[in-house]
Amino acid sequence: MTEQQPHQFERGTDGPKVIVVGVDGSDSSFRAAAYAGGLARRQHALLAVVYVQPVLAAGAALGVSVAETTDEIAEGLVAEIRASSERVKDIYDVRWEFHTFRGDPFNGLVTAADELTADAVVVGASEQAGHRIVGSVAVRLVKAGRWPVTVVP
Repeated sequence: MTEQQPHQFERGTDGPKVIVVGVDGSDSSFRAAAYAGGLARRQHALLAVVYVQPVLAAGAALGVSVAETTDEIAEGLVAEIRASSERVKDIYDVRWEFHTFRGDPFNGLVTAADELTADAVVVGASEQAGHRIVGSVAVRLVKAGRWPVTVVP
């Protein structure tokens, strides 16, 4: 007679259940979202679309309401994602949620992936030349080694 073990969560046992994709409004992030949407559809996974709202102290010093601006960006991203999913709803069925966090993109995506128990993370390749020297969010996520990371060009 075998003893019944309580079921524990294990990543990747039945295919991905949650795929996190980072979006910031750039072309590469929208390509990443489209790619992640295809993965989520084929795997019957939840697509968690994450926008990390930057916290810019310099903007506040200049009298700019950074929080309002990033809230507007988040609202625009949600509207664009809704419109895109509405256009294909009769063809593709993808379950998705939109999440927003404040902070730097790397830590925001790590927090999102941890809180949402992500099985995979998808991001767009950096479009900034300086990231080749300092390291992009994608490279940092890969180096963290906590989830499979797909970088979409």
